[in-house]
Amino acid sequence: MFLGEFPGYNGKILRVNLSEEKVTTQELTPEMAKMWIGGVGLATKIIYDEVPAGADPLGPENVFVFAVGPYQATTIPGSGRFAVCAKSPLTGIWGESLGGGYNAHELKRAGFDAIVVTGKADKPVYLWVHDGKAELRDASHLWGKKDAYETEDAIKKELK
Repeated sequence: MFLGEFPGYNGKILRVNLSEEKVTTQELTPEMAKMWIGGVGLATKIIYDEVPAGADPLGPENVFVFAVGPYQATTIPGSGRFAVCAKSPLTGIWGESLGGGYNAHELKRAGFDAIVVTGKADKPVYLWVHDGKAELRDASHLWGKKDAYETEDAIKKELK
């Protein structure tokens, strides 16, 4: 996490390019953290910079951002939130959802402030993130599962 002026940030953005099947990290600079505070702020900056005007919200040009703020993974009440943002297929402009639960905490504990997903996968894949590492894994065997619960159980079994 940044020390001094900007505590609470890990200083890393996980970038996932589905088209190239590539996972990389990008530095979250103190300047970016100061100007674009929190998950929604960071997502706003990324989407504004990277989604071209007229991009199809359901196309590979759209950018999907999952981001958390500096208070995530602390004991501050109400801090356990995450933002999921992209260009909305419903409105054709901004789309945002905020949520709670363990996902935000786990993302911060894994060493990232955001995940940025771009492109389109040629085959079913899922993103595995753990202890500062991430990789795309084949998800062909998960395709056609009955529901999200069955899929989650299959992934948990695979990761044991």
